Amino acid sequence: MSGPPLIPSIALPVGDPNGIGPEIALRSAVDPAVLAVCHPVLIADQSVLDQTAARLGLSARVGKATGDGVLSVATVEALKSPMQPGEVTAAAGAAAVAYAQAAIRMAEDGEAAAVVAAPHNETAVAKAGIAFAGYPGLLAETTGTDPDHVFLMLVTPRFRIVHVTLHIGLRQALDRLTTERVLHTLRATDTALQMLGIDAPHIGVFGINPHAGEGGLFGNDDGRITVPAVAAARAEGLRIDGPAGADVMLPTGDCDAYLAMYHDQGHIPAKLEGRGAAVGLSIGAPVLFSSVAHGSAHDIAGTGAADAAPLTNVLKRVAAMVGRSPRPDVRQPDGSP
Repeated sequence: MSGPPLIPSIALPVGDPNGIGPEIALRSAVDPAVLAVCHPVLIADQSVLDQTAARLGLSARVGKATGDGVLSVATVEALKSPMQPGEVTAAAGAAAVAYAQAAIRMAEDGEAAAVVAAPHNETAVAKAGIAFAGYPGLLAETTGTDPDHVFLMLVTPRFRIVHVTLHIGLRQALDRLTTERVLHTLRATDTALQMLGIDAPHIGVFGINPHAGEGGLFGNDDGRITVPAVAAARAEGLRIDGPAGADVMLPTGDCDAYLAMYHDQGHIPAKLEGRGAAVGLSIGAPVLFSSVAHGSAHDIAGTGAADAAPLTNVLKRVAAMVGRSPRPDVRQPDGSP
């Protein structure tokens, strides 16, 4: 007779210790709905966890071992100054990076099935003098993966949207768009979708220009970049639609994922799904890495007002992804079936 199904361990770095990350991480880690599907392992300085737990009345739950209702903790002593909720500091930025790196290494070593990170603060990281363009870049650096082969996928109830370029200026994004980069993104997307249990994934490609250039009427960028990338991917056996305008492709919702050429082209439709609906998933590296799609909210850090629901949602959905979940439910923007 077999025992109960094993649930995956998920490394949970708390993000910027001066933001809302520690609070929402602790609240999520004790949520019964989360504990039913995964085993969160909190990653932070012990002092950060102790202070946050005391404020939330959870001190008895924070420890270094599992069982008897005690939360599992992997201590990383990285914060070089006292915790200061609401303050944007170099010490907190450096600590957030250290927490995430420890979580990635835990997943590389097989101690966790995935990483779900609470929000960092890019200004704090910059103050620490660390070159940083978001979690996907850090994932690439830590795992030794070519950063040009790691991409952000936003998963919402209706869509999966992968970004060919991300946190750079629009002019820079246009300069970085090449046939090779689009092709790398298509390959990473196809592989990630298969890892999530989708056979023969169907991928839609947004055009760079309106109407994907309208045959050159609105520029020749698509003729030079996206059209040959799609042709090359099809020659490799990938199932691709496009390039076409995002405004034409998204309403049908019949692809397993879509490629956005730059930040707002992908983030706007994802954010329209509603607060907390989007899950960020870094693809292309050997570690499954996700995070919430909101920031560190320093303005409310330490007040107890932070909403843990988005992070709780990510943990539950990543736990399902680790178990090779089907594609997202096709729902209306308000979340209804």
